[in-house]
Amino acid sequence: MLFITFSREFASGGTEIAKRVAERLNCHYFDTEAINQAAEELGFLQEVKKVDEKPPSFFQQLFSDKVSSGFFRLHSVIYELAKRGDAVFLGRGSSILLKDLNCALRVRIVASREKRVENLLREGYRKEEADQILQKTDRERDAFVKFVYGVNWDDARYYDLVLNMDKLSTDMAVETVVNLARSSDIRTAGIECQKAIEVLALTSRLQAAIVDAGPAFDHGHSVSVSVTVPEPGKVVLSGWVANEAGKKKAEDIVRSIKGVETVENTIRIVRATRVKD
Repeated sequence: MLFITFSREFASGGTEIAKRVAERLNCHYFDTEAINQAAEELGFLQEVKKVDEKPPSFFQQLFSDKVSSGFFRLHSVIYELAKRGDAVFLGRGSSILLKDLNCALRVRIVASREKRVENLLREGYRKEEADQILQKTDRERDAFVKFVYGVNWDDARYYDLVLNMDKLSTDMAVETVVNLARSSDIRTAGIECQKAIEVLALTSRLQAAIVDAGPAFDHGHSVSVSVTVPEPGKVVLSGWVANEAGKKKAEDIVRSIKGVETVENTIRIVRATRVKD
């Protein structure tokens, strides 16, 4: 099993490189359109469409201390797609999501601002438009990754290969990625990789369900509920709630999620602090 994730600066040529790599390696190719299609099949389309490669608004961040369920839905869709086999993922934070899988080759495509402006001018943009769209897109993608994952998207430590397209042709970049993907050091995936994906997919579904259903079991009290999946199908609930009813509700929510086989409920009952209006 092989996964290649592409993170790219806007107008660096990353999209074309990712498509051609997928064709050369006969891999599934998942970009925003494909991810949205999968989200529709899973019943998450409306939630996932709200999650673009942009950060939440200032007011959303000001009045929320947690990532919305839409982000967890997006994560679960990406993991479900990964379960289909060899694949190339473009953007949407996939490089960070799949960073812990030894079968994931994480590639970043960059280029100087001058090169990217030149690419946009060839596409028909005016110089002023090109400058504005580069500044806006870079800022939004950087803020998106930082808000959701807490990392800098241009940190080279999160990638196995960074290609600067100032002097490289698209053909050279594609050949470089394909050769690396075919190396024995990269193609080390197997049952353990599949197992890890199962765990990640289920964890994301559970996190989304807990976020969505929070009001159903907090009843205005301060609560903290966390889920972990030590292995496929097995779930451990932890944290604390105000009463026994809240503890049971949290477990009922988790048990309703497809793929859950057993639940260990370690949630504690503590004296709750009433949330002020």
